Amino acid sequence: MKLIILDRDGVINLDSDQFIKSPAEWQPIPGSLEAIARLNQADYRVVVATNQSGVARGLFDMPTLNAIHDKMHKACALVGARIDAVFFCPHNAEAHCHCRKPNPGMLEEIAARYNTSLKDVPAVGDSLRDLLPAAALGARPYLVLTGKGTKTFAAGNLPEGTQVFPDLAAVVASLL
Repeated sequence: MKLIILDRDGVINLDSDQFIKSPAEWQPIPGSLEAIARLNQADYRVVVATNQSGVARGLFDMPTLNAIHDKMHKACALVGARIDAVFFCPHNAEAHCHCRKPNPGMLEEIAARYNTSLKDVPAVGDSLRDLLPAAALGARPYLVLTGKGTKTFAAGNLPEGTQVFPDLAAVVASLL
């Protein structure tokens, strides 16, 4: 089984410092949905791993988060793309949970759900907190320069072996 793990905000869709709080605010990054379709055509299972602390902060509720993800799934379907699963952490940093990235819990759950090791599984993110748990579990970290990626790159201290690309479409072109 070929698996790839994608962060959501800043990788698939445009990010916002004020959070994506409604389906109307969720807008795909140009080329990202088509890149997911190419992954699907190459027999990849595409899984999203995303922190969604806006739930804990009271900025949006679970039905709204589900509606945002429903819009994402429908937008994917319009271009022949499919996201196989969305894993998310609804907690804020003060909760000190194991599932909130940069902790590895969410990625460990993905490995358990798919009964696979994450060794060499591509993991794409735009922030250090996306890359650290991937690297810790043996996945291959890919930094995209969309979203917070340019700031993340400029700050340095990327996990060893991190590959850097302009966007998800470029990552997928390199993988395929």
